[in-house]
Amino acid sequence: MRDPYKILGVKRDAGQDEIKAAWRNMAKAVHPDHNQGDPTASARFAEIGRAYETLKDPKKRSLFDNAARMAEAKAKEGTIMQQRQAAREAAVRAKAAQANAERVMEELARAAAQKAAADASKQQKTGTAEPPEEVIERIFGTQARAASGGGRAQGFSTGAPRRPEPEAATADKHTDAGRAEAEQQAADEAAAQASVSMQPLSLLTSLVRRFTGGGTVAPEKAPDQFVTKTVTVDEVIKGSWVTVDLGEGRDGGFALTAGTTEGHQVRLKGQGHKLAGMQRGDAVINIHIAPDDNFTVNGFDLHTVLPVTIENAVLGTEARIEGPNGPINVTVPAWSGSDRTIRIPGQGLANADGGRADLVVELRIMLWEKPDDKVTDLMRSMKNGLFL
Repeated sequence: MRDPYKILGVKRDAGQDEIKAAWRNMAKAVHPDHNQGDPTASARFAEIGRAYETLKDPKKRSLFDNAARMAEAKAKEGTIMQQRQAAREAAVRAKAAQANAERVMEELARAAAQKAAADASKQQKTGTAEPPEEVIERIFGTQARAASGGGRAQGFSTGAPRRPEPEAATADKHTDAGRAEAEQQAADEAAAQASVSMQPLSLLTSLVRRFTGGGTVAPEKAPDQFVTKTVTVDEVIKGSWVTVDLGEGRDGGFALTAGTTEGHQVRLKGQGHKLAGMQRGDAVINIHIAPDDNFTVNGFDLHTVLPVTIENAVLGTEARIEGPNGPINVTVPAWSGSDRTIRIPGQGLANADGGRADLVVELRIMLWEKPDDKVTDLMRSMKNGLFL
């Protein structure tokens, strides 16, 4: 169900009088009797009625408010978890890259020392001895002198320095603000570790290129960048091309292919974050389908509401509704209650198997706008057991 506050155009702290006034004004404006040329008027009128039924009942309203707060908290928690996971993965990759760089640097240093010693021995035999340091410099360049002397390049350490955790973040670790600050700090530390570890990797790349005659070591890949893109039901049905803001003045684009529904993910290779000394990561786009006036999305099924009067629910009727690809005729069987649904195959969203899901029509019995004395007498007679 869509947000009843948005449907009626009121704030979350609106009082009952304000909610009732908004419902009356909107119901009067979209009533099917006043909008006979609009095929969506009945659905909108029913939606307004459902929104008012939710907000006028304190218990239903409280249940909706609690569910909305839980959904918002879950969405925020998901974002924090993604940041935490990205920071953790970046730190692990940075540590592994640094350990690998240290190991290879030591191997290169030993190889450089051995070759320098061999050249020095050879030159001593010929009487033209050259200091080993100059031999290493001539073979590998000035960058390798530190490696041959101590086994590690200058500035190369066993780990990136960690920034002390602020006391404020520790004090607020049980609050959303504290968690957000802590997660941001973790991401900053991971980025710093990645940047520091890539400095010896650039030196390593230069040495390996000179030592092997051209081979290069590919830098690590930056963590994925997660972005949410809101699309419409119509865009999903048509398979439209959409663009998404990736920050830093960058845009990404992709087509909504078959299999797209709420929560679907699209990966854009090489269009994510760019960190110093690392390959640009991927952008992962989370698809969110915006609320629609006519349809709600459930998996790949589309749901719509068809208001039915009492007499048509009892006797049955033919109705015309707005489908995702145009108007559709619907047969309402006799004695259909509000719990009745009519499933129309092939009118839903396209799935990954090449087929289409269904359009589910939910029936809603509606009373007449004005009371009818005869109907009232009939219902009273039935209630009291006087109906023959």
